[in-house]
Order: sequence, then structure tokens, then C-alpha cells
Amino acid sequence: MLLEAVNYLKRQGKNSKSLQLYGQEMNLNTWAICEMNLFLHDIDDVLILRGDTLREPKHLVAEGSKVLRTFDRVLANPPFSLKNWGDEAWRNGDKFNRDTYGCPPKSYGDLAFVQHMIVSLNETGKLGVVLPHGILFRGGAEAKIREGILRDDLIEAVIGLAPNLFYGTGIPACVLIINKQKQAKQRSKVLFVNGAEEMVEGKNQNTLSKANVERLFKAFLAFEDEERFARVVDLAEIEKNDFNLNIARYVQTTEEEEQIDVAAEVQILKELLEKRDKAEAKMLRFLEKLGYDI
Repeated sequence: MLLEAVNYLKRQGKNSKSLQLYGQEMNLNTWAICEMNLFLHDIDDVLILRGDTLREPKHLVAEGSKVLRTFDRVLANPPFSLKNWGDEAWRNGDKFNRDTYGCPPKSYGDLAFVQHMIVSLNETGKLGVVLPHGILFRGGAEAKIREGILRDDLIEAVIGLAPNLFYGTGIPACVLIINKQKQAKQRSKVLFVNGAEEMVEGKNQNTLSKANVERLFKAFLAFEDEERFARVVDLAEIEKNDFNLNIARYVQTTEEEEQIDVAAEVQILKELLEKRDKAEAKMLRFLEKLGYDI
């Protein structure tokens, strides 16, 4: 993700050297691959630290501080539904004040990561994070956290992705976009994009084509309704749905079924049965005339 941020600026004709990149990774192999990848691409203004992000965040305003450093943009793909993520350190109040909206359940660390990232944003910061669909509708502590984030009007968009896009899991994921400085037209609203069918099917793994990405991207930038694909929803409607963010609740991908007039259809059935009975009686008369014993 860090490398792609650099490449994106290059494609836009902008100075990629203006970027300062930061990251934290607990897994030694992943951390080492990240360091080598950036080095091989001549990207040196980076600080990738090792450690458990939820138990021991490393990017602080000063060594020994309990205040997280803040950033303009955060991109992340944390482990889905991480168990034993460190709830024991949050249960009685997180010492880094990341539990603004509550402590997630022990078996689902997703919204702990999200809260960590929200605190890591500056006043105009934006966040894009890949998450499992469960965070959109699970109840209990997660519902309370979701409600708090929505009431603070931080969620700009929920973008649903197709299943089997990520290695190690076949479940569909979503991209949650958090924006601390929404535009006027975005305030008290959330954009839902149902990209469940945007994919190129593969034998073992589905992928996103350039066209798939473009369609999702354009819908996000437009921030407007698109039939059976995207919809801008007022927070008032989401509140009526108990702050449930299940994409299918707001964006229907199937054609509306035609309304059936049951009484009229029953009358047609009666008429057809009457015609059938008359035809059957006529046939039996012909058979009797031909000498068949009916």
C-alpha cells in the first residue's frame, strides 16, 4: 500500500519525494519484505516499526508518550476478525485513549484497529481500510462503536467488494472510508456502493480488473445515487435501521418484481378451468359417438 501511494503520485505527475511514509507491522517476515521492497524502489523517507499495533503502538508524538502521532492519510488491511487482539489492555480503558467508542469483543479486533486509525488521523485526515462485512452489522459492543462513529459523522463511504479477492479468505470484504473533514454535500450522509459483482472470476481467486476499479472509484468520487449500484443515505435513515450498515439494506441489485393482482389472476384461472372443462366434455362426446366406452 505504501509503494502504491508513491506510484500513484508518480502517475499523477507529482513529486513522490514529498511523501513521508510510516507503518507498523508485528510479523517479522512481513516487516522485512516491506523494508526491502521500499529500499529496492529507492524510497527512503520511511519509518516502518515493528510491534503490536493494538497493544504497543510505536508512532507516538514523543518517546514514552501516551499520545499517538497523527497523519494526513491512513491506508490499512488489518487481519480480519482477529481473536485475542488485546482486549485485556482496553477493557478498563485504553492508555492511549483509542477506545472513544468502546471496547470491541475479544473475538473481533476489527473495530479496535479502526478506532486506532481514527485517533491516528489529523483534523483533516482520511482513512481507507479493508474490513470483513461483519463489522457493518454485528451487534453488541460493535453496534455501539458503529453508532458512535456514525453519530460523529466520520464515515464517508462503505464500498462492498466481491468475494474471494484476498488470499487466505473467500469471504467478501468492504472498504470503509473515514473522513474527518467531509464536504458540505457529504455531511450527515453515507455513500453505499455495492460492488459485489465487480470482479473477474478466476479458477482459485477472483480479481479486480482496471474497469472494475474505475467503476468503483468513479462511484465514490461522484457521491450520488446510481441505480442498483450506489446510493447516498441520510444518517436519519441509518439511525432508523439501528445503525446497521449492511450494504444490501440500502442498495438493491435486483430488479423490482412486478406487482401481481391476485384477484385478477384468480379470475383468469377460473376462466381457463371453465374452458378446459368445456373442451374435455366435447372430447368425451366425440369418443362416445366413435363407440368408445367412457
